[in-house]
Amino acid sequence: MTAITNSKKVPKDFKRREFLKVSAISGLGVALAPNFVFGKPANTEKVRIGLIGVGGRGRSHLGNLLRRDDVIVPAICDIDPDANEQSQNMITKAGQKKAVVYDKSEFAFLDLLAREDIDAVIISTPWLWHTRMAVAGMKAGKRVGVEVSAANTLQECWDLVNTSEETDVPCMILENVCYRRDVMAVLNMVRQGVFGELAHCRCGYRHDLRGVKFNPGVVFGKDAEGEARWRTQHSIYRNGDVYPTHGAGPIATMLNINRGNRFVSITSTATKASGLHNYIVNHPEGGKDHPNAKIKWKLGDVVTSLITTANGETVLVTHDTNLPRPYSLDFSVQGTKGLTDFDDHTKRIYIEGTSQPHRWDDMNEGWLRKYDHPLWKRYGEYAEGAGHGGMDFFVVHAFVESLKRNEQPPIDVYDAAAWSAITPLSEKSITHGSEPQAFPDFTRGRWVTNKPIFAVMGDEY
Repeated sequence: MTAITNSKKVPKDFKRREFLKVSAISGLGVALAPNFVFGKPANTEKVRIGLIGVGGRGRSHLGNLLRRDDVIVPAICDIDPDANEQSQNMITKAGQKKAVVYDKSEFAFLDLLAREDIDAVIISTPWLWHTRMAVAGMKAGKRVGVEVSAANTLQECWDLVNTSEETDVPCMILENVCYRRDVMAVLNMVRQGVFGELAHCRCGYRHDLRGVKFNPGVVFGKDAEGEARWRTQHSIYRNGDVYPTHGAGPIATMLNINRGNRFVSITSTATKASGLHNYIVNHPEGGKDHPNAKIKWKLGDVVTSLITTANGETVLVTHDTNLPRPYSLDFSVQGTKGLTDFDDHTKRIYIEGTSQPHRWDDMNEGWLRKYDHPLWKRYGEYAEGAGHGGMDFFVVHAFVESLKRNEQPPIDVYDAAAWSAITPLSEKSITHGSEPQAFPDFTRGRWVTNKPIFAVMGDEY
């Protein structure tokens, strides 16, 4: 891997990491299916990763870890017996020894973190646990990969940054959409100047989650299934963009946030909250007399935020999960030479001097192939079946490789803080009548000289 500029190395005497420091090599070896060996010589010790949270998302990460020949999973932690059983079956089927299970209480993860045979942990738990588990992991000397969003409050954002700096233990936010194939192709276009100087971007999380927030029927809370056990509760007490990083993360990499640029301020607005009530009243298992029909929901059905950056760009971010609609992350990138709108439902581009005047080009007709990112060209075939169109492979690969090489991850704790801060800042802006809110500088001024490290050309992860 190319040297990471302005990123701290983990000290050589840290824990038992020195054996993990592997030089960048050309032509990374890939083992025959179904497992992989990446970026390490033969006969070296394998990295050992514990999982905290093995529900649906955690098992997705587990599956990708088990496909590799350079990872052992010694322990897992979850309070759901079924989730633990399914995970154990996956582990033994992959030919590894049964993992030790920690399941006695919500704080059983502390016992997992106390183990000496764990190098890193991946955290895939309900949002309110992310920061406290990540902080505990870093304090225990374990590298941390934490699911999105990484923090709920500004204090939690600072807790992540301060702990990582104090312990010299890296923390990576596992934002998989940064690795989506079309997103990375557009990143490649941005870096090659296809759109000229960027001026405005758009993104969001526009996903009808009513069937997720109520499962089964119109049930949520302790008697529900899946994310309905915990996610829906946020819609009662919070009004802001509670899930911003799927959109804001990829755009941040294109705008070099924390690396020559930064988020400066945010202004947010919210519509009324009608969608969830309407869903309950009109559901066959609900109705106007159902107890949940009496709930006063706080989360606006559509939350819109406008972010300004130090370099003068604006970013429009939308959260829209309570109304009927097709899935979209609503990406758009616009600059002095042209723009693109792209997502599952549309992929179009207009470049002045190349496209017909005032007419969109179809991005699928040559553009995406021409600018396909080198990472996808190299590893695309191995990403098949990895989840979410292959991007889950890349985010796990980046976490594992940065661990093995004793380097900062390409999406680091400062990204985790800056992207996650959108949530509490949007809440505060809405509470104060859409008053602008200032982003903290989590890099403490280093954004001025930091260089981009995410998916740099020639980078192996």
